[in-house]
Amino acid sequence: MTEIELLAPAKNLTSGKAAINYGADAVYIGADRFGARAAASNSVADIAQLVQYAHRYRAKVFVTLNTLLYDNELEAAEQLIHQLYQAGADALIIQDMGILQMNLPPIALHASTQTNNFSPDRIAFLDQLGFERIILARELSLDEIHNIRKQTTAGLEFFIHGALCVSLSGQCYFSQVLTGRSANRGMCAQMCRHPYNLVDGKGNRVILNSHLLSLKDLNLSHQLLDLMKAGITSLKIEGRLKDLNYIKNVVSYYRRKLDDIFAADAGFSKASSGNTQISFDPDPEKSFNRLSSTYFLNGRQNELINPASPKSMGQEIGVVGQVGSGFFTLTGTSALHNGDGLCFVKDGELIGLRVEKLSDHRVLVNDTTHLAPGMKLYRNYDHIFTKQLEADQSIRKVGASIGLMEEGNALLFSLTDEDQLTSVYRLEPLPEKAKDAAMAEKNLIAQLSKSGNAMFDVSEVNIHCKSAYFFRISSLNDIRRVLFQQHEQLRIKHFTAKEVQHKQAKSLYPKKAVDFSENIANHKAAQFYTEHGVEKQEKALEIGEIAADQLLMTTRYCLKYELGFCPKWQDQKNAPPEPLYLEDHNRKYRLQFDCKRCLMMVRKEQ
Repeated sequence: MTEIELLAPAKNLTSGKAAINYGADAVYIGADRFGARAAASNSVADIAQLVQYAHRYRAKVFVTLNTLLYDNELEAAEQLIHQLYQAGADALIIQDMGILQMNLPPIALHASTQTNNFSPDRIAFLDQLGFERIILARELSLDEIHNIRKQTTAGLEFFIHGALCVSLSGQCYFSQVLTGRSANRGMCAQMCRHPYNLVDGKGNRVILNSHLLSLKDLNLSHQLLDLMKAGITSLKIEGRLKDLNYIKNVVSYYRRKLDDIFAADAGFSKASSGNTQISFDPDPEKSFNRLSSTYFLNGRQNELINPASPKSMGQEIGVVGQVGSGFFTLTGTSALHNGDGLCFVKDGELIGLRVEKLSDHRVLVNDTTHLAPGMKLYRNYDHIFTKQLEADQSIRKVGASIGLMEEGNALLFSLTDEDQLTSVYRLEPLPEKAKDAAMAEKNLIAQLSKSGNAMFDVSEVNIHCKSAYFFRISSLNDIRRVLFQQHEQLRIKHFTAKEVQHKQAKSLYPKKAVDFSENIANHKAAQFYTEHGVEKQEKALEIGEIAADQLLMTTRYCLKYELGFCPKWQDQKNAPPEPLYLEDHNRKYRLQFDCKRCLMMVRKEQ
């Protein structure tokens, strides 16, 4: 039986607890420094609290330390790692190889997707180093994942939902070069979400003001079983900057999908304990999304970008019918509500409007200027659904039973949970016997079965006593409360982070010389590569020199293929003359195409 982990993002303690409550088997969260989302940092104390909460359900907490480190930060980073180990964190997600040269506590290490886990030889090298888990690049196909699984022993993690970086992870320098904000330091300016003109080799502007690098979001919800069969054991949701409603909705959706798979396929099982009853029907299209694709999972495809906007489009709900003064009619299957937010695309631009009122099949809005019959409409804010999410305060429950038996002059109350852990509360001396045995037993079962906001769902109470005993209801409530508290602590104590001894293998790095793209920003990282056979190395761009024609990003996404004139796979009849450029604010960025490897590079124009 293979355990499958649903891994969810946590912006903070509150969203981390919500992710656990709504079905995550693990969460990843940033500490107060050195995480790849500088806007999502948390204190060690909050992380320790989240660990305690997660471990009650056999869920895990992974902490992101996946930025590049400078020499003056190494000591602080090492101290933080030891603090996180003491806080009970289950693993660290890292990018900087200098960390492997530190005096590390016995905490598991995961190789961040920022370590550019795209090529098989690099993944094999990380595997040999002893990483417990490797987080694979989003660009990989199912066949490539299959092959990687055959050649590695580490656990494999893969993104299944959320925003996509157009560049190979860890290989984007656009933000650093143009703004001084390093994506590898958690401060990405998201240049890929900006609009650009496409300029051909003759200086013609072929496409104007279009979001040519802004990928749609990822949604692999219909291929979860394929990923599991390919060898992925951790399915990851993106979104450490997303709000609480996103966490509730998207995590619940994938929890439901996975539970249905587990019920039908005995080869896979859930990685944590407990279940959550929710009051809404989860639908990821009703949370932030830029429309969606399966990216490269099933091979190369086009329509990967949303050229109109990098903003949330939401859910397609229908087509505009009649347009009148202050109203329009809608042909579609989705019901609208007062206060809904709608959007549509006109002349390459995303335009939004608000539903003011619904009246006799008419949708009343303040402005119909840009509307026309036949337009597709999207709902990017569902007022009723949002209220349902905000109102839902579900708590994850672990199944349990309570037993009661006599032992000498004492009564033993035992709680056994779905993981077969048992704790006992001893009450002595024996209370007085009940005058009405049937009523006493009825009250006993009723009070011990209540759980309220506690984490246990008591499905049965088994009484094995020679006599019936009288209890005040308040006394039974106190006994139940103490029994629940004892058992919570037992579960936390029973599930602790696995300790890992770091014995760094002396395997050789696949290359003898590495350039700036290896992101070597401190002397420990430089020492690491030297010890693993690298004879020539460049400094990371963050501390090195920027070339006149600096490489800004490398991507498997290809504009030629997207626009339909790939020389390898498509018709070139309408191909514009090369070289091609992206242009913004009178700056140009040259596009290079490595058709043999199916990669596109964006370079700063000299």
